[in-house]
Amino acid sequence: MVLSENDRKLVAAIQDGLPLVPHPYAVLAETLGTTEADIIERLQRLQDDGMVKRMGVVVKHRALGYHANAMVVWDVPDSAIQQVGELLAAQECITLCYQRPRCLPDWPYNLFCMIHGHERKAVLRRLAQIIDANSLGDIPHEVLFSLRSFKQRGARYAARPARTAHG
Repeated sequence: MVLSENDRKLVAAIQDGLPLVPHPYAVLAETLGTTEADIIERLQRLQDDGMVKRMGVVVKHRALGYHANAMVVWDVPDSAIQQVGELLAAQECITLCYQRPRCLPDWPYNLFCMIHGHERKAVLRRLAQIIDANSLGDIPHEVLFSLRSFKQRGARYAARPARTAHG
């Protein structure tokens, strides 16, 4: 699918996030010279066509007091990845869950999930409860707590200018 010029402008307008107002699509519509209904219809079409995979919120966890942020990495048998991924993603305390390829021999993990908490002990307790309640004790995993927070932002869609040899 080739994006129209209007769709390109819309995608560029949402890259840095939606306006934090009661009717963000109306604000976008005013900026882009169209209607709120048109914005909603075009975004839905872009999602249906696979051009925009998802729209979500980027939460700055540390600013909200969540300083014990753990990425739990799992070495799930390929035959169980869908089932375990759905099970973990359904947990209230897990904010994201996704599959990645293993990088053998050094990195056997293929399923990643994030648990945010105020204290490490609370995160580890919650993880233990999830493991026990769902019989995941036989699946090798590691808990990696964040030491730093990096800039968080949504996806970038607009093409970047080509770099020259001098810059």
